[in-house]
Amino acid sequence: MCRPSPAIARSPETSSGWRRGSGRESSIQKGEGRDAAIFPGEPTLQGGNPVTGARTVRAPRGPEKSCRGWIQEAALRMLMNNLDPDVAERPEDLVVYGGTGKAARDWASFDAICRTLTRLGDEETLLVQSGKPVGVFATHPDAPRVLIANSNLVGRWATWEVFHELERRGLIMFGQMTAGSWIYIGTQGILQGTYETFGAVARRHFGGTLRGRIVLTGGLGGMGGAQPLAATMNEGICLAIEVDPARVERRLSTRYLDRSTSSIEEALRWCDEARRNGAALSVGLVGNCATVLPELARRGFAPDVVTDQTSAHDPLHGYIPAELTVAQAAELRRRDPQDYLRRSIASIAAHVQALLQLQRGGAVAFDYGNNIRATARDAGVANAFAIPGFVPEYIRPLFCEGKGPFRWVTLSGEPKDLHRTDRLVLELFPENEHVGRWIRLAQQRVAFQGLPARICWLGQGERARFGCALNDLVKSGDISAPVVIGRDHLDAGSVASPFRETEGMADGSDAIADWPILNALLNAASGAAWVSFHHGGGVGIGNSLHAGQVSVADGSAGAGRRLERVLTNDPGIGVARHADAGYPAALAAARRHGIQLPMHQSDD
Repeated sequence: MCRPSPAIARSPETSSGWRRGSGRESSIQKGEGRDAAIFPGEPTLQGGNPVTGARTVRAPRGPEKSCRGWIQEAALRMLMNNLDPDVAERPEDLVVYGGTGKAARDWASFDAICRTLTRLGDEETLLVQSGKPVGVFATHPDAPRVLIANSNLVGRWATWEVFHELERRGLIMFGQMTAGSWIYIGTQGILQGTYETFGAVARRHFGGTLRGRIVLTGGLGGMGGAQPLAATMNEGICLAIEVDPARVERRLSTRYLDRSTSSIEEALRWCDEARRNGAALSVGLVGNCATVLPELARRGFAPDVVTDQTSAHDPLHGYIPAELTVAQAAELRRRDPQDYLRRSIASIAAHVQALLQLQRGGAVAFDYGNNIRATARDAGVANAFAIPGFVPEYIRPLFCEGKGPFRWVTLSGEPKDLHRTDRLVLELFPENEHVGRWIRLAQQRVAFQGLPARICWLGQGERARFGCALNDLVKSGDISAPVVIGRDHLDAGSVASPFRETEGMADGSDAIADWPILNALLNAASGAAWVSFHHGGGVGIGNSLHAGQVSVADGSAGAGRRLERVLTNDPGIGVARHADAGYPAALAAARRHGIQLPMHQSDD
């Protein structure tokens, strides 16, 4: 079981394991009609009728709960937080990020999920099928309170065409990774991963820093929006192309982006000036990658690094064809989806051809996991995979240690509670200078979106130690309300994605999907608060299967036991997966942490 951490100063504990305050901030917002938020189980009335359509949603804050248990309350708040207008990309459509990644299938399903969570007992489990609640069953206190399956299709039918038809009929929903699993925390959720990737690029190619180096990229959505800040955190210059002016403005308002322009000349002038001065700078250039990148190549522009995070994984709903505004694209998509697809795929091909030209000109190029290479190859760009993937190039050594995008969210809504968790990281891991630098940079540079949250790549052993210590802080009252602990599905042992996380595995097991299924089963058996299994996240339908888990530190002894199991086993299966594939670093990590690997043990 979790043992008390000597690094934590204690204060008197309350009988319930958490300190009660004067009340919580209601999720009902003053207003009328579509601007009013829903209070779980008590729909805001509009002209005397329950609101069943779009409305503004914000998660409750504070130490008082409206559900029967804190795990249910955590699920409710995180679902609502995913749709906070400061968090989600298109909350009115229930779209959180990633083109069409949704938190619930429709507003009626959202209302039913909220209503059910407020009534759900501590020995019951809610089943959610592609964003719609479909059943509540008797289980036990250590079972997950929610089990989620999103977007899953039988292999032969796992195509965008089949998916879109089923979606049109209201039978399925695209959950991306953390949208449909209720653990998205805004652009910060991918920020450290992007920071780590750019840092690895700097160490391998540029002597450890991006100072004086230009990173050229595309896409400023929920994922791509992290790139400008990640580059400047590594002392570099980022030129990011984005077709949607609203996304550029959003990154400016959240301080992920320094400047913006629609002029190529002005953008290049700013970047050149920063390069000469050795200054860190991020520039958003409003334009379409399929036209701007070929033009930059034609001009002989020579970036040091080139990549892309547009929503190319979904050519119909995510990528905007050349020569179209966002509004024009929406109209063409509605009027003639086949013509839209044809134009979108042709634009993706031109986009990748420009990336290859910039690579031949000397830029360090890598694919950032949006399936753009495969789409371009299928469209006739035979050498698209000359651009390597970012995981085999830069991230896999971290996966071998069980490291990945670990995150937590303070349900109190109080920044001071989040700051206390930051100090806890520094107290527990003073020897880890890399993590310490990240926490200090995040404190200075990262604006909160929705409930205060932090991303921090911790590995095997570190996650369980942190989670148990965090539970002690909630128990002592040093943190005023429970804390949610989760991760991205992009993690060491929770995904099969041959064009991204499992590209180029040493044993050729890229497409083996047993591992994410085992991950989900293990987390459910270990006592995670809610567990999810999705299809298509990051790279699109037919190209990935992946699992997620979320746990809750509520200060109770039961939470401590569950946290130690889940936060040991969840990264542990990542170490085992890579050890099974033959990576020496993973085998060493397994031995170091006492992970049993039957095929690597003697009979005595």
